[in-house]
Amino acid sequence: MSLAKMPKVRRSRKQPPEGWELIEPTLEELEQKMREAETEPHEGKRITESLWPIFKIHHQKSRYIYDLFYRRKAISRELYDYCLKEKIADTNLIAKWKKSGYENLCCLRCIQTRDTNFGTNCICRVPKSKLEEGRVVECVHCGCRGCSG
Repeated sequence: MSLAKMPKVRRSRKQPPEGWELIEPTLEELEQKMREAETEPHEGKRITESLWPIFKIHHQKSRYIYDLFYRRKAISRELYDYCLKEKIADTNLIAKWKKSGYENLCCLRCIQTRDTNFGTNCICRVPKSKLEEGRVVECVHCGCRGCSG
């Protein structure tokens, strides 16, 4: 597929704010990766395992917008709000990243207690220092190997 025929990042008819042209190439690249992950064959994988690349790319896209606005201060508030309103970045995930203890959260499913057998957080939220030595932890929901620090 040539770059000229690539579909644009989905957005409304509203004209994007100033600075959009700076972040658009990266967002288009992530959107292309998302399409590839969605069409990737999933034979031989568990159902949840086939969704891991999609969660990872979703996280990357939201983290990119978050870092540009809060860490590097490279985009305007108007452009940041536009990205959230157009659902380019996940509003709820970014809201969690702003809270203490959730700065590296991989996905929202890992903190939802209703998705676990015992009403607790996901195993990836347990600090590595609290786990037994040499144990490889992998989240069932998104494939994260430890986002608590």
